[in-house]
Amino acid sequence: MKERQGIGFFERYLTLWVTLCILAGIAVGQWLPAVPAALGKLEYANVSVPVAILIWLMIYPMMLKVDFQSVKNVGRRPKGILITCATNWLIKPFTMFGIAWLFFFVLFRSFIPEPLAGQYLAGAVLLGAAPCTAMVFVWSHLTRGDAAYTLVQVAVNDLIILVAFAPIVALLLGVGGVSIPWDTLLLSVVTFVVIPLAAGVLTRLRVVRRKGADHFNNVFVKKFDNLTVGGLLLTLVILFSFQGETILANPLHILLIAVPLILQTVLIFFVAYGWARWWRLPHDIAAPAGMIGASNFFELAVAVAISLFGLRSGAAMATVVGVLVEVPVMLTLVRIANNTRKWFAAYKS
Repeated sequence: MKERQGIGFFERYLTLWVTLCILAGIAVGQWLPAVPAALGKLEYANVSVPVAILIWLMIYPMMLKVDFQSVKNVGRRPKGILITCATNWLIKPFTMFGIAWLFFFVLFRSFIPEPLAGQYLAGAVLLGAAPCTAMVFVWSHLTRGDAAYTLVQVAVNDLIILVAFAPIVALLLGVGGVSIPWDTLLLSVVTFVVIPLAAGVLTRLRVVRRKGADHFNNVFVKKFDNLTVGGLLLTLVILFSFQGETILANPLHILLIAVPLILQTVLIFFVAYGWARWWRLPHDIAAPAGMIGASNFFELAVAVAISLFGLRSGAAMATVVGVLVEVPVMLTLVRIANNTRKWFAAYKS
């Protein structure tokens, strides 16, 4: 019970809410088609305005939790940061591309038309190139991770996202035969990372200066506890109201997309977690390092997929399937990490 303390009601049962919202979205698309038709008209530069607002609601509360002053503490215990950065940026995007390409273009080619396979590959790459920024705090808490060190790991990854996300995605999707408009991709990163990040940092500085760090961490931030999840769930309803017809016509595709995403998640967790054990890191650093690599910044992936390929695209659907499978898979990995704590018993911080 103590492990669940501090975890919100919505986060604790997120898999259930995600499933219900997907079903609600499909139902709206089938029985109230005027709703997605009207929402589809509210676009600017190929970005859905309602979805953009909801994504901002998801990302802003997460950015409030990132204290970039903590980056100065990296030098004291650099190994955990090195594992996180190497796993997320030198391994994960490329294994995701390889696994997704193998399944979508080779193993599943009898089930998925090639153009759609390219869309699914694009969605998988967007997930693979976006390491987790928010939910990792939940996974770290559930594995009794070092909260301060987890914050440093997240802060460093956010800094790297600003310069590495767009080039890696463009490289991999170019190799995959998908044409990437750089201006749109960079605009998405600025819109969904740089601006909310700046807003979060400025808000943090202002509130801390006026009322202190304790008020910010224990009162102010908690006001936004359900905002991220609420934005995510409403986004799913909208997305699946557009995807409903595709899903009902090809329900098998949800399962086919999920297979490589699950394999990738498990693989990357054990790469980082095993590496941490090899380097004799304590469990409270090793477990969050594995969780950051395994989980995804799916809000960013969904946002960029919508911006690049549209709400009705296979890429957008692949990123949403990533949201659907991530929570139960990550909870399984949390259980594995907790059950293997004894592997790290001899290692001290």
